[in-house]
Amino acid sequence: MMTVRLDPADHDWMTHPATLRVMAALEAAAPDGSRFVGGCVRNALLGVPVADIDIATVLEPEASQAALEAAGIAVHPTGIAHGTLTAVADHQPFEITTLRRDVSTDGRRATVAFTTNWAEDAARRDFRINALYADPDGTIHDLVGGLADIPGRRVVFIGRPQDRIAEDYLRILRFFRFYAFYGQGEPDAHGLTACAEMTDGLSQLSAERVWMETRKLFSAPDPVASLGWMIQAGVAQALYGQAPDTDRLERLIALGGDDPLLRFAAAFDPAERLIRPMKMSNEEASRLRLAGKAELAATIAEVWPVRAELEKLVYRHGNDAMADQLYLLFSKMADPPEGWGGAIAHVLSFAAPDFPVGGDDLKAAGLTPGPEMGKALRRMEEAWIDSRFRLSKEALLADR
Repeated sequence: MMTVRLDPADHDWMTHPATLRVMAALEAAAPDGSRFVGGCVRNALLGVPVADIDIATVLEPEASQAALEAAGIAVHPTGIAHGTLTAVADHQPFEITTLRRDVSTDGRRATVAFTTNWAEDAARRDFRINALYADPDGTIHDLVGGLADIPGRRVVFIGRPQDRIAEDYLRILRFFRFYAFYGQGEPDAHGLTACAEMTDGLSQLSAERVWMETRKLFSAPDPVASLGWMIQAGVAQALYGQAPDTDRLERLIALGGDDPLLRFAAAFDPAERLIRPMKMSNEEASRLRLAGKAELAATIAEVWPVRAELEKLVYRHGNDAMADQLYLLFSKMADPPEGWGGAIAHVLSFAAPDFPVGGDDLKAAGLTPGPEMGKALRRMEEAWIDSRFRLSKEALLADR
């Protein structure tokens, strides 16, 4: 059997001083007992940048923590019940998890027991490309057939897809998310069929977990094809209550719209109805509500070619909000009009000035605090905005 190996010299994350420190500490406690696993190995084999470094170890959490702290490495017990610690060396986090096997699962969470058996640990993972291990010297250990999926960029469940999904129904959404990032060609037929058959289990999932995966899916370079397969399988309808508008999303991406929340707004217009079911953050909810304001959308559709009018809207609502509005407006059009790119660039770059007059200025000019002062300030601000922010404080006070 041919040995596959990553050359550490070609992968900076393997030879980074922080990585070497962490692996040396674990190896000192259990020689040959720790390996890189999951996304870092998968991405290295696919030629994709490695962002996070996960390590699997035969050491139980207390032993891992002791070994790391003995080497002067900070440790945070981020998932101790499931055997996971986060080590921080030279400001670089490493997620370190003890080898596990499932004792019981209920479709949402698992009860696990620690093991020293690498095959047991691999068997409980979701996809074959996520269950590849690498020794510190780069030697790959493939216990489930994941190496065969790398050349064709295939996302395939480990073992029987229905069994993996029944362990955690979020794996349905993860199947499409990983396909969006790493898949090529048509999705694995067995996995797609299983996802379609088991959509009823999605109702067991918490809104927070669904939204977390959804945001990641919409962060993919181009999630359109994956969403199309989700629609075909009935997964999108089960999760969101409707099929996303993939045509509009495709147009938005072609315009350069790469923000996941903006993409979500285009795909599920009006997206406001999904704020509560997805339990979005207050910041996300505010942004989607503003993006969905019909009156504001109608205004910007009418005035967008006029830079002065765009500047007024930026002053009132902010740069990002107006960029959202323009992206959403133009994504409705099969053929956006000339000047669309300049309009978006202008609202993003325009630095709205601060209104130069305040209540103290009006008091100094002899006005008494109260409703009339408020009205005067609003009149002056409107005049200042209409002047394209050019009227000086002196001019405004002189004409109060």
